[in-house]
Amino acid sequence: MSASFAVFESAGGAKIFRLPLQVFPNFWAYAYVVQHDQQTYLIDTGSGTDTSHEGLLNGLKQAGFQPADLTQILLTHAHIDHYGGLSKLKPLTSAKIGCHELDAQTVSHHDENLALMSKRFASFLTEAGLAKDEADSLLDIYRFTKSLYQSVPVDFTYESKNMQVGPFEMIHVPGHCAGHVAMRLDDVVFCGDMVVEGVTPHLHPETIGAYNGLDHYLESLEKLRVWADGARLILNGHNDVITDLPEKVDAARKHILHRMSKIANALAEPLTIAEVCGTVYGRLEGYNQLLVIEKTGAYVEYFYEHSMIEIVNADEVEQGLPARYRRLRGEDEMLEELERKVKTETRMQVDT
Repeated sequence: MSASFAVFESAGGAKIFRLPLQVFPNFWAYAYVVQHDQQTYLIDTGSGTDTSHEGLLNGLKQAGFQPADLTQILLTHAHIDHYGGLSKLKPLTSAKIGCHELDAQTVSHHDENLALMSKRFASFLTEAGLAKDEADSLLDIYRFTKSLYQSVPVDFTYESKNMQVGPFEMIHVPGHCAGHVAMRLDDVVFCGDMVVEGVTPHLHPETIGAYNGLDHYLESLEKLRVWADGARLILNGHNDVITDLPEKVDAARKHILHRMSKIANALAEPLTIAEVCGTVYGRLEGYNQLLVIEKTGAYVEYFYEHSMIEIVNADEVEQGLPARYRRLRGEDEMLEELERKVKTETRMQVDT
């Protein structure tokens, strides 16, 4: 994937500049500069790698700005490819930094939060049934991806501003990340990673972090679809402009159903989360393995919380061994129920 610089304009005349950033090797993201009423806002900051930071400075220059011109930096969510650039950017600007309350600890108390999250992640890997050497390797990768960042104080949270920062109206859409928000300016919505091309965004189980997981993500997808109704442009964190959000929401649901149907098929026999992951995704290594084991954990968690699977080795679990899960009904019946939940129960009335 490559990415490109672009310029947009909202219905109210705000100028929007899309900055392409290579946040990790062969992985691109977008930051956005918005100029509105003598204020200059930066939405997201890239990962903070040297390449990402250089891309951010070059993008600002191409848009006609310097870091010192920024008045506020607004984060869609606290994943490293979106907030990691703060460490290198902060010394260059006096801009005030804002994020959702549930992401403030990640941004402003990085080391303490990483220690806590690493402990939870290590516990999850053990419970998933990975061998110790494999779990240790994934834990090292997990820590390494966050090692470049140094804590940067948050100046305000969106809740303290009643989810309205300058011209931006905001909505909390957790699931992919606890503090994920979407932002609306006139007829333009900045959706972060809520919808991504061809796949669903990364998920991990709520046992690792509150306000994550598939239940929250499905609810947030529908909230976003209703709240963004009438928007002309949906600008996201990694892909090109979206002009038909309902279509992308439906595609995300279909992708979830496809993956979960494979899990339902696999769970005809008792399996650990690691075994389910291997059956559904095949043999992966490195960062990709980390991502799919977490996502598999989120899917299995959803099945279990909705009483669609059972744990068959409770005695072994009490002794510290990984749980083995098995479906409670036939695959066809299970998938019919799943499709009803994903496509019907998420279509709620949203108070905006």
